[in-house]
Amino acid sequence: MATIKVRRVYDTPRPDDGTRVLVDRLWPRGVSKERAAVDAWLKEVAPSGELRGWYHHDRSRYEEFDARYRTELEDGAAAQALERLRALVRGGPVTLVTSVKRVEGSHVPTLVDVLERSAEPPASR
Repeated sequence: MATIKVRRVYDTPRPDDGTRVLVDRLWPRGVSKERAAVDAWLKEVAPSGELRGWYHHDRSRYEEFDARYRTELEDGAAAQALERLRALVRGGPVTLVTSVKRVEGSHVPTLVDVLERSAEPPASR
């Protein structure tokens, strides 16, 4: 299974990060492209603005947010971006880069789970 790491964009990049992919819809405030050191920005893989806004109004909605986000990842530009991300993961280590303050409770754990599940052999699902 490929290695998927998660780092905040404000953290110093590490040599073992592999391909660094920004997975936020908006570019992180106050961070230059050089400092971010990302190889790709797949903003379409992030939750829609509507879903993000709905969730931020009530953090107790995480389970429903998770389900809605997974549904968003199945169609259109999000599905295409997810497939590109899957290809990167198949190619070697990938670090998902985000600007969220608390990674847990964000879209990132859901995204990691989706990627890891798609990397598993069918018999182990």
